[in-house]
Amino acid sequence: MTLDERAGLALEAARPRTANPGLLALGMDGFAGFIDRMDQMRRALADLAELGDATVARGASRLGAQLDLVEPAITFIGQVKAGKTSLINAMAGWPGLLPADVNPWTSVVTSIHIAPAWSTEAAGANFRFFDPQEWDRLIEKGGRMGELASRAGAEEELEKVRRQVERMREKSKGRLGRRFELLLGQEHRYGKFDEELVERYVCLGDDFEDDEGEPFDMRGRFADITKSADLHVSHANVPFKLCLRDTPGVNDTFLMREQITIGAIRDSRLCVLVLSAHQALSSVDMALIRLISAVKAREVVIFVNRIDELPDPAAQIAEIRDSIRATLARHEGPADAPILFGSAVWGQHALEGTLAQMSADSRKALIAFARSENASGDGPQDAIEGVWRLSGIPALYRALGERVAEGVGGEAIDRIARSVGNLARGVTAAQRSIGLAVAGGQAVTLDAARISRQLDQIEQRTTALLETAFAAQREAFGVRLDRSHHNFLDRATAALIEHLEKHGEGTVWSYEPTGLRLLLRTACQVFGKRMQDDARAILETAAAEVAATYRAAFGLTEALAIEPPEPPRLNPPVAIAQTIALDVKGTWWRRWWLRRKGYRSFAAEFYKMIREETAPILDELSHDHAEAIHADLLRTLAGFLEEQREIVTALAEKAAPTAQDLGAALGYQARAERLRQIETAVATMRQEAA
Repeated sequence: MTLDERAGLALEAARPRTANPGLLALGMDGFAGFIDRMDQMRRALADLAELGDATVARGASRLGAQLDLVEPAITFIGQVKAGKTSLINAMAGWPGLLPADVNPWTSVVTSIHIAPAWSTEAAGANFRFFDPQEWDRLIEKGGRMGELASRAGAEEELEKVRRQVERMREKSKGRLGRRFELLLGQEHRYGKFDEELVERYVCLGDDFEDDEGEPFDMRGRFADITKSADLHVSHANVPFKLCLRDTPGVNDTFLMREQITIGAIRDSRLCVLVLSAHQALSSVDMALIRLISAVKAREVVIFVNRIDELPDPAAQIAEIRDSIRATLARHEGPADAPILFGSAVWGQHALEGTLAQMSADSRKALIAFARSENASGDGPQDAIEGVWRLSGIPALYRALGERVAEGVGGEAIDRIARSVGNLARGVTAAQRSIGLAVAGGQAVTLDAARISRQLDQIEQRTTALLETAFAAQREAFGVRLDRSHHNFLDRATAALIEHLEKHGEGTVWSYEPTGLRLLLRTACQVFGKRMQDDARAILETAAAEVAATYRAAFGLTEALAIEPPEPPRLNPPVAIAQTIALDVKGTWWRRWWLRRKGYRSFAAEFYKMIREETAPILDELSHDHAEAIHADLLRTLAGFLEEQREIVTALAEKAAPTAQDLGAALGYQARAERLRQIETAVATMRQEAA
């Protein structure tokens, strides 16, 4: 039986198996506000669906489907050996789900999608492999590290990268045989999974063979070529959908994992930086600081793990916190990000009910920390819950809960609430018009084709306005990026010349690219803010024109307010965080320096190398980053207008009621009153959340 045939066999259900699964509920209270708003929105949609109107029911069903898709994603990045994966496993309530001893080569982004036990979400796993183009870039050029070394003329470093790549290639072919090339760009899907299956794709281990000499089902068989893994887990104590995303480390010889982690952060609104209590923000972690600096401070939480290995956690925490704050301030990091402390190991022992198996040192640290926190309990369950709290995981969930409620989760609910209000107002206008007509003994006739043409014209006008605004702002953005780039290159080259004049060529000079990142980040912020302001005005224009269409179609004389959507949030410009040649302080930089002869050669070659090294970052910002904003804006406008088109045309195409039907008129009026009540309830919920 081949591996692919065995892939179709049933494995154990994707549900945590721990002694104390209920512990996960402790900390979920931080999401109470978010969950309450979700429940209120579901009740409002249920009320809409019960009105007995097909148009309203369709709209409620569509908005309910959008609500079901809300899944806040939290991306975890961290130091090597900080216990990041163990922390994620504990937060998922499933110790051992992801292998915590992965080989440093592993480049897999693993997303654990947790759904409530009552959810109808399909369980299973999906593993995607690198496509041939990505693999070729790594093999032929050694990834970004190879490109960087090539630009710097560091032949020895480049050759070392190539040897490592070739060794990786041969190792992968040895594992996968003739199927290696065929697997690139493919994916494997499973209806169920267990820890052993996960290890095949995300953990590199030793090669093992069966009796016939054919390797199969071994630990990490596909890990070399696996790019991403999505695991779908259900949990009785998680009241809403949540995604926990584990990323590779950023200290990669090829800088390939850095690019992968950057992509993961770009797709998330929340980032948890996991540090080890032993090496919190040491000098090797500047890449992590660069990554989180590209994200808003309110969207970053710092978790210092492994305090179970400190001799006296309570006494040392304040010192570690102060050190982290100072490092963040020194390197332009998110100085206001909350810093939490805990131990994934304690959390794991609490979940599994294995407190007695804790090491002596860990138990000693736990007792000392418990005394400082005044944590005590009378019974075994109290002790387990106390250890769970001291692990810091409930506090981390609470911090994340606050940010979900005011960030990605709250924005998603508010977006749906706006649509509910617009649906209620539109249908209320139609009901009022129809009710008055029936009460007056008149038939109602609405020209659906004419309404559709008017909505098409609105879309054409507002889309043209949006395209014009974007083109202007993008041009200004490009000018700011170029100006920032040239200013940095001029300053850096001037600093190099000054160094050479003072110290000559015998002392190796270095220059931090932090200034360039700050300039580029400011340019992105200005572009994003101005584009959002323009988009907000255009969306308001579209909403006003839709409202006018409603009024004309239904013969209304009073004002009708259609609320425009908010412009989409801006993705963080994380491309700014990628490693630049000046970030690398290895031996190749010294070799580059020693090969230069004469001040002019230093200055000219330095300018050229750094320009070529940083130009791709500017290209990505001016194209990929800007185009992502452009696409989101167009999608928001198109979605809003399509939503209005569905409502208006559905109402217009209704069969006109017969005249002189007072009972029908009263029915319309009753439904209109109920719609107004729902609209008021949703508006109140939004005001309270604000």
